[in-house]
Amino acid sequence: MSPAALDDDGGAPGWRRSWRKRAEVAAIAGVGTPLLRMLGATVRWTTTGADTLAAIDRSPEPQIWALWHGRILPCMWYFRNRGIVVVTSENFDGEWIGRIIQRFGFGAARGSSSRGGARALRSLLRSIGRQPAAFTVDGPRGPRGVVQPGIVWLAKATGAPIIPVHAEADRYWTLGSWDRTQIPRPFARVAMAIGPPIRVAREADDAGMEAARMAVEAGLHTAEAASRAALGGATTGR
Repeated sequence: MSPAALDDDGGAPGWRRSWRKRAEVAAIAGVGTPLLRMLGATVRWTTTGADTLAAIDRSPEPQIWALWHGRILPCMWYFRNRGIVVVTSENFDGEWIGRIIQRFGFGAARGSSSRGGARALRSLLRSIGRQPAAFTVDGPRGPRGVVQPGIVWLAKATGAPIIPVHAEADRYWTLGSWDRTQIPRPFARVAMAIGPPIRVAREADDAGMEAARMAVEAGLHTAEAASRAALGGATTGR
């Protein structure tokens, strides 16, 4: 698969033609940023895979971080101010998410598997040598818990390792969205699990790419199990 194989509709998303929607995006980002800063300051962290993170921090090699769409918020706080470039959708939700994450020290490459994907991947290809990248691998529309192929293509093209990560809170709210977004409650304990690197060979064929995609999916499910185990299996959400 190459970026050209993805839909790269150059037209403006429909929500941009509505002044009301544009105002809503600005309001959500303006109000959401300080609220998330206050919430994040109360969270207590437990990290599984801290040695992996320390090794990554010592290495000059760029990385590609993989996470589920429903865990954007806790991962945003944990990995803030690292200059990580995140692929965010061009739809309404992707716009306010993109604006917020940039205020937490992230970059944003706009696009997704359903719109602007080729453009986003080309942007990452240009920047990956200077800045790490991150994918919400089942976004922007799901299905939830299924890795889309873009992250594997980027890893093959750049040689950068994929790092699966997952965050789980012991007390949280769950949004009614397709991704079941988890928002830690104030003073929650959040377990971050960082899995071992996954590499994609530059000579990987279609079968090898699918095997790598499945390995990323398995790595994320393993990280999810590890974060739940770190909490002792005790979580409260609604």
